[in-house]
Amino acid sequence: MAGGWSRDGAVQDQIDDTVSDAVASARARMPVGEGLEYCQTCGEKIPQKRRIALPGVRTCVPCQSANDRSVRHSAINRRGSKDSQLR
Repeated sequence: MAGGWSRDGAVQDQIDDTVSDAVASARARMPVGEGLEYCQTCGEKIPQKRRIALPGVRTCVPCQSANDRSVRHSAINRRGSKDSQLR
């Protein structure tokens, strides 16, 4: 059910777009190309199993964990104002 000036299904469209953006952002951060044997951040050896599991990997697990914590998300607010949600 739509409310106000929005059409039916608009909320689901917003949810779908948000999920699609998150997937595209995650795919863009995935490594590509030939992987490294040693971490480009700290220089530690990257285990063979990690290099097989993630082709193109460039960092060890601790460094990648630190990188993942610093990821910034899009500032796009598709939800609109809180006033529009309360109606």
